Amino acid sequence: MGKDYYSTLGVKREADENELKKAYRKLAVKWHPDKNPNNRDAAAEKFKEVSEAYEVLSDPDKRKVYDQFGEDGLKGGIPPGAANGGGMPGGFPAGGFPGGFRPGNAEDIFSQFFGGASPFGGGGFGGMMDGDDDGGFGGFMGMPGGASRMFSSGGMPGMGGGGMRPFGGGAPASEHTLGFTLEELYKGCTKRLKVSRTILDPSGQTMRVQEPLEVNAKPGHKKGTKFTFAEKGDERPGQRAGDVVIVIDEKPHHLFKREGNDLHYTYRLPLADALCGPTMHVPTLDGRQLDVVMEGVAHPNAIKVVRGEGMPISKAPGTKGDLRIHFDIIFPKSLSPQQKSAIRANLPAR
Repeated sequence: MGKDYYSTLGVKREADENELKKAYRKLAVKWHPDKNPNNRDAAAEKFKEVSEAYEVLSDPDKRKVYDQFGEDGLKGGIPPGAANGGGMPGGFPAGGFPGGFRPGNAEDIFSQFFGGASPFGGGGFGGMMDGDDDGGFGGFMGMPGGASRMFSSGGMPGMGGGGMRPFGGGAPASEHTLGFTLEELYKGCTKRLKVSRTILDPSGQTMRVQEPLEVNAKPGHKKGTKFTFAEKGDERPGQRAGDVVIVIDEKPHHLFKREGNDLHYTYRLPLADALCGPTMHVPTLDGRQLDVVMEGVAHPNAIKVVRGEGMPISKAPGTKGDLRIHFDIIFPKSLSPQQKSAIRANLPAR
């Protein structure tokens, strides 16, 4: 019966180019040997099968031959006379592809599809990047800029008569900000939004559509963290679609100010409490209340540090920054003569 390339990619026979690319992207990453260090041989075999299926189905000529005559037709088994009488692509004789179709190198297909950048390390796959982290990407949320590639005949040597040729340069990326409260960035949350984009219909005409996107902010993500959704932006003739970049913005908070992973809170206390060392009741972003004992005198410029009660650290799950409590000391508007005498009698002169 030969190989069922549609089943290998998990797509229907009428799948279009975008569906084929999406299926290959998912399966190639899943079965790449580098992603399966404990099962490299079996993964490598699956990886080759997925690459061969995509190479055939993404090339119109190969796909037409395969749809009519199956794998045997591709590899030299087309019946005599079929080339002229069976609607075969021009230039392909009864024996199929010249010399028979030979699958291209799976790693070459993978490398060109992802633009030569590894999707497994920093700077490769489109995803999340913290604005002040080390530039590493996390999560497979899209493709990198420059990663999209398509097949066409007469391409890379050693591809059995067919290869890959990149589109022209990509359309410009579009950038959008998305606001989060401190509570949302403390706990982590998912937000959904729609971004307007221009796409090309089958006739090449442009039309505006709404592209739904989902942003998954982890606990501790900072203002400036970027999420890249590759090829979710505007389409232009002869170019791959542009990327969409969503940038986290942080909404002002009525109690806390964030600096890095630390939270700053101003506590107002009467002068008597400042002198006598009060127990302060401090709120938190997750709804708790901290009872913080101030030992000694609370000076106006003093800061009380509570370790581990700041923002979560996104790159070190389970850890947090610090809470820094500043003091706003409330002085009395006036004192009676008796109060002044008592203070002078009980406070040191210096």
